[in-house]
Amino acid sequence: MLFTILLFQTTTSNMVPIALAAMLPLLLAALMVLLCISLFNHLVRSRNRTREAWSGIEVQLKRRSSLIPNLVETVKGYATHEHEVFAEVTQARGALAKASGPTASAVADQALTQALGRLMVVAEAYPQLQAIGSFTQLQSDLADTEEKIAYSRQFYNQNALDYNTRIQSFPGNIFARWFNFEPVTFFAAEETATHDVQVTFAKA
Repeated sequence: MLFTILLFQTTTSNMVPIALAAMLPLLLAALMVLLCISLFNHLVRSRNRTREAWSGIEVQLKRRSSLIPNLVETVKGYATHEHEVFAEVTQARGALAKASGPTASAVADQALTQALGRLMVVAEAYPQLQAIGSFTQLQSDLADTEEKIAYSRQFYNQNALDYNTRIQSFPGNIFARWFNFEPVTFFAAEETATHDVQVTFAKA
């Protein structure tokens, strides 16, 4: 009887490692599947954060564009002969509206900022214009929008950097190829544009 019990215990103890060894491939496979799902979901979340950040930039660019016609008309009331400046602002605003994607939008935005800067230089030559409440309010709104655009740009570029790093690093680059995770471009001015004069829309 004692021999039978010892034999049973020995057999059982030997079967445990065998069972674990048999289950090991399944456990490893299950672990790999969970890791793959987690990695894929991280890539999706990162891409969605980047898209959401870009939509924030678009909102602020549209907000600024909506202020420009009133600004131009207000300045026109005093500087009627500055046709070239008015045309430049209008053209730059139209180019930004047609721009698609971070690269084209950044170039168009830089051109519009420069055109608005020249418009403000014109406005400074008319002290009576500076005293109009509607003009100073437009200046304030533009200054506020510029700050929000700068913040949105920084937020987007941070998310774009994180996303691009994820899809270019192992093993994320494998999933990026399998599931068509494309890199995104940063929202930044061209190198030549960084040498242009800085423009401020704040009231003096």
